[in-house]
Amino acid sequence: MSLSPFHLAIPVYDLPSARRFYGEVFGLEEGRSSEQWVDFNFYGHQLVIHEQPRTDAQTDAHTNPVDGHDVPVPHFGIILEWSQWQALAERLKSHGIQFVIEPYIRFKGQVGEQATMFLLDPCGNALEFKAFKDMNQVFAK
Repeated sequence: MSLSPFHLAIPVYDLPSARRFYGEVFGLEEGRSSEQWVDFNFYGHQLVIHEQPRTDAQTDAHTNPVDGHDVPVPHFGIILEWSQWQALAERLKSHGIQFVIEPYIRFKGQVGEQATMFLLDPCGNALEFKAFKDMNQVFAK
């Protein structure tokens, strides 16, 4: 399956802190920028952080129960190859990231088994990174 790159623009209330987080912690390549926004290459996709006042979702995130965990809503992320996911989990741990949901295997032994982890950026935006041992199960029921 051929995927087209997505474009996602998210609010950040502390642009310098968010810029360091996505650039240094994740090691994302920076693209164009201005005094109010910065483009990043987010695993081949365009992530843009836009400065704006703090939002309610950044202050008090809603959660929904999934597999015994409280998953923050809204959230975004990417599905990585298994080894990439493991490397990212180690990178984030080495940077002292506090996880909302620690890296673990969700739906173990079931259809859709996946590795997942949730964290917040410095401005409270929730991110999820996941990997499937069997990529054919990404949309499996």
